[in-house]
Amino acid sequence: MTEPIWAWGVFLLAVLFMLAVDLGVFHRKAHVVSFKEAAIWSVVWVVVALIVNGVVWAWLGRQKALEFFTGYLVEKALSADNIFVFAVIFNYFAVPPEYRHRVLFWGVLGAIVFRLAFILAGTALLKKFHWIIYVFGAIVIVSGIKLFTRRDEQIDPERNPVLRLARKLLPITPNYHGQKFFVRIEDKFMATPLMLVLLVVESTDIVFAVDSIPAIFAITRDPFIVFTSNVCAILGLRALYFLLEGMMRLFRYLDEGLAIILVFIGVKMLVSEFYKIPTVVALGFVVLVLTVTIVLSLMAERREKMLSELTKFSAVNPDTTGSSEEIETKPKGS
Repeated sequence: MTEPIWAWGVFLLAVLFMLAVDLGVFHRKAHVVSFKEAAIWSVVWVVVALIVNGVVWAWLGRQKALEFFTGYLVEKALSADNIFVFAVIFNYFAVPPEYRHRVLFWGVLGAIVFRLAFILAGTALLKKFHWIIYVFGAIVIVSGIKLFTRRDEQIDPERNPVLRLARKLLPITPNYHGQKFFVRIEDKFMATPLMLVLLVVESTDIVFAVDSIPAIFAITRDPFIVFTSNVCAILGLRALYFLLEGMMRLFRYLDEGLAIILVFIGVKMLVSEFYKIPTVVALGFVVLVLTVTIVLSLMAERREKMLSELTKFSAVNPDTTGSSEEIETKPKGS
C-alpha cells in the first residue's frame, strides 16, 4: 500500500460515521423516500465525493485526484445499472416502498466490506502475478459484450443460488414484519422475506463487483484510490435509486453506453504494457459516451412521446389529415 494505514482508518471511520448518521438520524423511522429527499441526498453524496477528491488532490497531487474522479465516474455509471436490477428485485418480492431504504443501506454496508476484500485481493494478485492484468482486461471486455447483448434478457431472482440456499436453510415468515430482517415467533427465530431480499441484493452486488473492480484497476493500480472512489460512488447508490426509480425508461440506451465503456477499459488494460492511455483521455471518453447515451435516450423518449400523441390525435380526429390534404390540393378560386 502506498498510503499509510491511518489514511484507510480515517476514511473508513468517516464513512461509518456518515452511514450511522444517515440511518440513525435521518432514516431511523421507515418512510417512503420522496423524489425531493432523494435529490437532496444525491447532491449530498456527490459533494462528499468531491470533498474527498479535493483532499486527494491536496495530499497526493493532481494525477491521483484525476484517477480518483475517473474511477468514481466509472463506478457511478456502473452502479446506475445496478438500479435496474434492484427495481426488478423489489417489485418481484413486493417490498413495500418504505422498507427499501433499509435494504439498500445494509446492502451498501455489505458491499463496502466485500469490495474492500476484492480490492486487497486484486492488488495482491497484481503484485505477485503481473500477467493477471490481462485476465482482468478479458473479464471486463466479456462483461461489456454480455451487457451489449442482454437487451431482451429477463432478470429472474428465482435463479439466484443464494436465494435457493437461504430458503432451504432458513425458516422464513410468510409476511413482512415491518423493516425487521429477523423475528421471534413462538420462541422460534425466523427470517422475514426482507432478509431474502437483502441476500439477493447483496449477492447481486458481488456479481457487479466482479466487473467494476477490475474496471477501476484499469484507471489506477493504487488500492487506496480504487477503494475510496468505489466507496464514494456506492454511498450515493441508495439516493440514486429513489431518484431514478420513476425515470428508468429515460435511460434506454444505458446498457449500450456502459458496454462501450467496459470494452474500452478492457482494451486499455490489455495494451497497458505497450501503451498507457492517459487518464485524461479515459475520463474524456467516459464523459463523452455517457453524454451521448443520455442525449440519445432523451431524444428517443421525446420521439416516442410525439408519435404516441400523434396516434392519439389521429384516433380522435380520423378525418383531419385527409381534410387538410384536400384543402391544400384544391385549385385557387374553386
